[in-house]
Amino acid sequence: MSSAPSASSVGRPRSGARRLPAATAREEILDASAELFAQRGYAATSTRLIAERVGIRQASLYYHFDNKEQILAELLEATVRPSLAHAESLGELEPAQALQSLVRFDVGVLLSARWNIGILYALPEIATEPFARFRREREELRAAYRRLTGRDVTGDLVFGLVESVIGMRRDLPSLPPAESLQDTVAAAALRII
Repeated sequence: MSSAPSASSVGRPRSGARRLPAATAREEILDASAELFAQRGYAATSTRLIAERVGIRQASLYYHFDNKEQILAELLEATVRPSLAHAESLGELEPAQALQSLVRFDVGVLLSARWNIGILYALPEIATEPFARFRREREELRAAYRRLTGRDVTGDLVFGLVESVIGMRRDLPSLPPAESLQDTVAAAALRII
């Protein structure tokens, strides 16, 4: 008696080795997309190029994602959603303690991503409908910073300080260890307030 094919065996065999041997095809597509978007730019990256990088046919990519916008939206949301969830879990802490925890966590998320996808936050395409959820969640995170600092402008300054690590990843040949940078940004945020 034969069993049904597993999700990883559906479709044609891959050309070449797997990028991330323990990952699903969807995770490999996201990883390849993040690399290409961060290195080549969003506009210069086609779904054909993403599929080639993963070693699958373009039609297989469309099994997992409807279009390139959906891929980018999922990648961007992954840079905000964990920090937003962390912010929502800080209810019992004093505001300064909660702010320090959120800053450390948020910087950690931005630094731990394999590819610096945050550099794409400012793309004009992000203002379009496919990215509405990302924009809404990012604004919710900004609102959490505002609540914790007690003032909109101060919250915006701290939020900008946290997101400055995106530019640091892009511009500096090497960064201090993540924990050190998390501590430094958190201390700077507390000085701002």
